[in-house]
Amino acid sequence: MADVMPVVLITGATSGLGRYLAGELAGSGWQVLAHGRDPRRVADLTAELGGSARGYVADLASLGGVRELAAQVQAEAPRLDVLVNNAALGFGAPGEGRQVSADGHELRFAVNYLAQVLLTRQLVPLLSASAPARIVNVGSLGQVPFVPEEAEFEAGYNGVDAYRRSKLALAAFTFDLADELAAAGVTVNCLHPATFMDTGMVRLGGITPVSTVEQGGEATMRLITDPALDGVTGQFFDGLKTARALPQAYDREFRAQLREVTDRMLGAA
Repeated sequence: MADVMPVVLITGATSGLGRYLAGELAGSGWQVLAHGRDPRRVADLTAELGGSARGYVADLASLGGVRELAAQVQAEAPRLDVLVNNAALGFGAPGEGRQVSADGHELRFAVNYLAQVLLTRQLVPLLSASAPARIVNVGSLGQVPFVPEEAEFEAGYNGVDAYRRSKLALAAFTFDLADELAAAGVTVNCLHPATFMDTGMVRLGGITPVSTVEQGGEATMRLITDPALDGVTGQFFDGLKTARALPQAYDREFRAQLREVTDRMLGAA
């Protein structure tokens, strides 16, 4: 693989952490597949990154849009060495009420979790064919327990807990998928890059940032590129340190219930 340009797909690449990663990787000789929701911002980013970058426009609040994104990547990318599931909605503006996705699911659960699961599942064949490959799920230490059957969060909704539920679900998915792909040469890890990075998502929530995007970027770049992590899978990281997700993420009964609910939401048989 020494003579092959490695390929990375980054969701949510037009701002914050995603934009930082796109710039660092493009500057290091990677082909960057940069996803965003706004066509103009995607075009501006790919122009900035240079000739090897490709832009992909999709609304992750639509499962149809996620499927179209996956199909486009599969059709155009000769390989996929790393998938970075970075796109997310934060807490929302203070006092903001419950919203739903194009498919009628609670919006933060849909974008921060369901879209990541669907996109990853669709791209597993391409990642496996490109092995050794990596999946990096950008999560958070901010997690709260919930009952999978109540994933739509129709009672007692608040944006902070909606975000934290989605991040617990993403960690649980990480551990499930790591087990599933153990023999395929595809590692799957999740990380909390840094606490309240200086991003629009954090500021929208009325929070004063306490970390820089560069700090979170360093931790995430390590999971993408560090040879010392070859073969390391099913782990949760807090920045540069190995850490633990909420205990529920390791509970096999919870994960089985979550898989069932997830498949139902995604329309799987």
